[in-house]
Amino acid sequence: MKPDIKGRSLLTLNDLSDSEMLDLIDYARELKQAKAAGSKTPEKHLANKNIAMIFEKSSTRTRCATAVGAADEGAGIQYLGKDDIHLGKKESVADTARVLGRMFDGIMFRGFKHQRVTELSNWAGIPVWNGLTDHSHPTQILADLMTIAEHFGDVSGKKLVYLGDGRNNVCNSLMMGCAKAGMNFVNCCPAELEPSPEFIADAQKTASQYGRNIEIINNPKTAVHDANVLYTDVWASMGEEDIFEERRSLLQDYQVNMELLEKTGHTTDNNLIFLHCLPAFHNDMTEYTKDCGALEVTEEVFESEYSHAFAEAENRMHTIKALMVSTLT
Repeated sequence: MKPDIKGRSLLTLNDLSDSEMLDLIDYARELKQAKAAGSKTPEKHLANKNIAMIFEKSSTRTRCATAVGAADEGAGIQYLGKDDIHLGKKESVADTARVLGRMFDGIMFRGFKHQRVTELSNWAGIPVWNGLTDHSHPTQILADLMTIAEHFGDVSGKKLVYLGDGRNNVCNSLMMGCAKAGMNFVNCCPAELEPSPEFIADAQKTASQYGRNIEIINNPKTAVHDANVLYTDVWASMGEEDIFEERRSLLQDYQVNMELLEKTGHTTDNNLIFLHCLPAFHNDMTEYTKDCGALEVTEEVFESEYSHAFAEAENRMHTIKALMVSTLT
């Protein structure tokens, strides 16, 4: 059933109640099933709607997921790259937001400063969705939780261990998403890359309502014990290319490999999956890995039966579609 969130923006997962977040994931699964059924007369929930996509950062999954999801539901799409409009340069964010708000029905934003998406939402007068900022990545976590639900049937009580940069946007949002879903979450990272105490306390407060835990553990081999989901991300996010070698040195012991999967104790009982928000440096086919091979995850794990990274990528489209339909109709 579609959650009742019409007219609302999604800037962080805290913009949804716990039940609204889970209902949105369930609705995404309904829309996915409807698309797979191939109805000859599918309902176009977003007919006569128009979506603006403001992207300061390049994108594969967020851009394509939004475009395909909108097209499936009958909406028009206008892509606005960083050099296509005056946002924050010749024109204030508030002025741009007020112009676009009079022409479009919703805005998907992907950029750097979280303040920018907040300001867009404050001034546009239409729903604004955060497709990634330096602070948060809520649409990614909706897809992550949907993928976990598809495999296990239920997310509640499952243990997810994130390995890598413990304070990046994906990890921050994942920590809160797991807490709101009633999951146990372990942030496994070096002490130098631990999240702020405020983030931890906020997530733990939410998790404690369900009798779950949010933990910070620095030792990977200890952290992954009894994990149901292992999750990692690139070691240096977009815009951090200048510290790539520093991060590689700091995080090399946090690589997800088969030895680490074995430490979970779940490699033989269908009770373990691997997730990655992509792109993934799992072989020597990128400019960063051509001289060193895999980084945050090995090829063996990435191409294994445990890896659900491409189902997770597909689910970006279904969850963004559910978000657009739920907030615009």
